[in-house]
Amino acid sequence: MLTRNCLSLLLWILFDGGLLTPLQSQPQQTLATGPRENVIRLPGQRSHFQRVKRGWVWNQFFVLEEYMGSEPQYVGKLHSDLDKGEGTVKYTLSGDGAGTVFTIDETTGDIHAIRSLDREEKPFYTLRAQAVDIETRKPLEPESEFIIKVQDINDNEPKFLDGPYVASVPEMSPVGAYVLQVKATDADDPTYGNSARVVYSILQGQPYFSIDPKTGVIRTALPNMDREVKEQYQVLIQAKDMGGQLGGLAGTTTVNITLTDVNDNPPRFPKSIFHLKVPESSPIGSAIGRIRAVDPDFGQNAEIEYNIVPGDGGNLFDIVTDEDTQEGVIKLKKPLDFETKKAYTFKVEASNLHLDHRFHSVGPFKDTATVKVSVLDVDEPPVFSKPLYTMEVYEDTPVGTIIGAVTAQDLDVGSSAVRYFIDWKSDGDSYFTIDGTEGTIATNELLDRESTAQYNFSIIASKVNNPLLTSKVNILINVLDVNEFPPEIAAPYETAVCENAKPGQIIQIVSAADRDLSPAGQQFSFRLSPEAAFKPNFTVHDFRNNTAGIETRRNGYSRRQQELYFLPVVIEDSSYPVQSSTNTMTIRVCRCDSDGTILSCNVEAIFLPVGLSTGALIAILLCIVILLAIVVLYVALRRQKKKDTLMTSKEDVRDNVIHYDDEGGGEEDTQAFDIGALRNPKVIEDNKIRRDIKPDSLCLPRQRPPVEDNTDIRDFINQRLQENDVDPAAPPYDSLATYAYEGNGSVADSLSSIDSLATEADQDYDYLTDWGPRFKVLADMFGEEESYNPDKVT
Repeated sequence: MLTRNCLSLLLWILFDGGLLTPLQSQPQQTLATGPRENVIRLPGQRSHFQRVKRGWVWNQFFVLEEYMGSEPQYVGKLHSDLDKGEGTVKYTLSGDGAGTVFTIDETTGDIHAIRSLDREEKPFYTLRAQAVDIETRKPLEPESEFIIKVQDINDNEPKFLDGPYVASVPEMSPVGAYVLQVKATDADDPTYGNSARVVYSILQGQPYFSIDPKTGVIRTALPNMDREVKEQYQVLIQAKDMGGQLGGLAGTTTVNITLTDVNDNPPRFPKSIFHLKVPESSPIGSAIGRIRAVDPDFGQNAEIEYNIVPGDGGNLFDIVTDEDTQEGVIKLKKPLDFETKKAYTFKVEASNLHLDHRFHSVGPFKDTATVKVSVLDVDEPPVFSKPLYTMEVYEDTPVGTIIGAVTAQDLDVGSSAVRYFIDWKSDGDSYFTIDGTEGTIATNELLDRESTAQYNFSIIASKVNNPLLTSKVNILINVLDVNEFPPEIAAPYETAVCENAKPGQIIQIVSAADRDLSPAGQQFSFRLSPEAAFKPNFTVHDFRNNTAGIETRRNGYSRRQQELYFLPVVIEDSSYPVQSSTNTMTIRVCRCDSDGTILSCNVEAIFLPVGLSTGALIAILLCIVILLAIVVLYVALRRQKKKDTLMTSKEDVRDNVIHYDDEGGGEEDTQAFDIGALRNPKVIEDNKIRRDIKPDSLCLPRQRPPVEDNTDIRDFINQRLQENDVDPAAPPYDSLATYAYEGNGSVADSLSSIDSLATEADQDYDYLTDWGPRFKVLADMFGEEESYNPDKVT
């Protein structure tokens, strides 16, 4: 310390002619002095630039940290060339720590540190100093900045910020295997001295591990460290500053090192023979025992696989590994029987799944042990001779008929008698009974196949000496069919034939249905009934494949002659006893086109093609009605024209004659003669003035009895007459009477076609048939209709 102070004093003497003379206890200070120009603005004068001489500059001061003296620590001194020692200059200090950490003597410029400093808390302080006139308070020099650095001392020990450490290394690792690298941190200044220079050493953990003193890398120091011998190690590491020299500070940490496992040990059975005892009643798949091989390794290196060595008895058993306990679980593959074999012997091999090639030279990683299984005798329930019994019985079999039997035996050494009974839960209706000693099954009620075709129930067998030991078997009884129902024609029972059908044409294919359970190869035969065999209209053609065809025997059919035909068909089955039935087929005669497509089959749709919608049928009916009305009006107009030829034009001559020959009341009689009087004499006789009154029917003489008129035309005329009678807006009746009456006493009677029945009878409409198919409907209307007998049978 004395040497440093002497050096500081020497530097002060050398630089005394400068602007600043720092007194420092450290020789590392750097001082820059010399004149320097600066631009200032003098207060109170006009603004202009003036070159002035700089009074003082400096770089930095140094102050020791952790100063423990009783007096403030002297830092340095500020001095200006303008200070002549007359007390006119005042020094000021501002910046980091000014007034709190550092103080300045305003007169002398001496700077002191008033408290202890810590470099690790703040390594340097930046301050600003200025010299001002004590009277005017004006700056004599520009403000200058300087730094006070805190000089480091070795007051911090090395610290392991990441400690304590945890590391692992595989067991059996060679010497020098890397384990972990530790690092200590020293808060002291690494650029000054050896305060932050750290070296590492092991205080605890030798001779197993070593550490590099400079890098802190920990390595193994012993070969073949065995985890099975010792797994955990705790190593104490020291870090010391000052390069490890005496007086340096030190810090410690612990490193917990674990030896990880490698597969360096094979599995071993603790004994060579394992004895197991198994009841013969053990179910298949159940575990009958456990064996275990010991492997001191850990984790997957200790995983063991067990296998049964092929040999005597091994095919009845299987072994699997319990993943949690690494035990070998022996399971039963096939049932055991004490009466057949009482003991089994086989070998089990245990081996590691994950092998390490580095230890192959040690030997095979497997071991073998012998397992002996002793079968224990168990009192077992009776055993049925079959797993399922199937029986057959005909329906309507008399009650008490034996249909089969079941058999169960006690296979134990001391065999016992067996008793049988039906499980009431499966046969609650008691259709069958069983003999408790013999096991024979008989019917208890009459059976009906059409009601229930199959019965399924269970029979229980128990030992006499131990009734709690029971066994159960299923019984399946099929009820066989007895031919008691005759066959019948499957739908449809009605078909159609075209009017233009040809002989030998099949119009319908029929098949048979039998409510009996038809056995394989059941055959049905079809034929006509004897009473219909003499009619030539239709016949039945048996195809010998359980189907038959309805075949025509005539060349064309007429709906007017007969619309329906009834054809009795006899069907027989081939079962015993033979059953037969007669089924009546209804055949309707329909109108068809040239391709055989049915157009109409009944009176309601006689003019309509088959398959049309309701709207289309209504439209066609309206068209037919309109067409008939046109035809009727046309005929009426033609006949009206014949009658009009006997009359003059609208200016009737008879009106003029009657007018001039009238011997009425003279000039006073101005009422004209009513021409309607000539057309309806009843008006004159009754002295009726109104002409819109329906006249009474006239009894006109007929020369011949009337023939049957056309019903359609008569209905049409009557309908129109009724409509006009009830319609208040209809014209007066005498307009209709013009066409209905020719007058009393006419020799020719009425010339109108409406009421001339004799004329219609004389008319011949056979020429309409020659006009073609389009006029066939008119030809049927005006032709002679045939009588229809719906009860007629072909």
